Amino acid sequence: MKTLDAPNTVAAWNWSALSTSLDNVGYAITPPALSPADCAELISLYDRPEPWRSRIEPDRYRLGPGEYQHFEDPLPDTVAMLRRECYERLAPLANSWRDKLGIPGSFPAHIDEFLATCHDVGQANPTPLVMRHRAQEYNCLHQDSHEGPAFPLQLMVMLSRPNKDYTGGEFLLVENLPRAQSRGRAVVLKQGQTVIWPTGYRPGTGNRGHYRIGVRYGISTVHTGTRHALGVNFHDTA
Repeated sequence: MKTLDAPNTVAAWNWSALSTSLDNVGYAITPPALSPADCAELISLYDRPEPWRSRIEPDRYRLGPGEYQHFEDPLPDTVAMLRRECYERLAPLANSWRDKLGIPGSFPAHIDEFLATCHDVGQANPTPLVMRHRAQEYNCLHQDSHEGPAFPLQLMVMLSRPNKDYTGGEFLLVENLPRAQSRGRAVVLKQGQTVIWPTGYRPGTGNRGHYRIGVRYGISTVHTGTRHALGVNFHDTA
């Protein structure tokens, strides 16, 4: 499979601005992470049997109609490189969030060290996946929860071309603010762009210091066509 030059691609992003966006508004959108050829290659894998360890129908869990598949080890080079390079730049922000919220411990600088802590407790299955939603399918607002080691940020790369391959299907993000109404946003990505957001919470700042903002996310109804997206969590799972 053709691979992107992930170290140079990711290093060129303005990580100071991305971290500020995550701190202030709860998500960040990057420049294109994957080329159209990279996106087409990942989409072409979807109906092949060999790259996948599991196929999930989220409607079984009341998350709405659609489908996604988790990659088996070894991950495609493009996915593994993107996962590694983004983790190393997000780990300082994740540690800052832990400090603000008074959560003990810290994330190591390199993903191999973090994944070793996952494997030590039996979390050895890779979590990166490709999601597919067709017309009239969607993903309900939900919050990720993990009992073992988990990284508090994740990312999604749009593989399909909005308004060409599909219409609708916006990425939805809702923040549950203490003693206030929830705040929602709809995010539209170009092909190859990445959105980074919290898996379940992020710190907010108030008069009494820092507090926890709960985060839910989903995908609005796809109106026409087929929407493919790459999802990357940084922890492995049982």
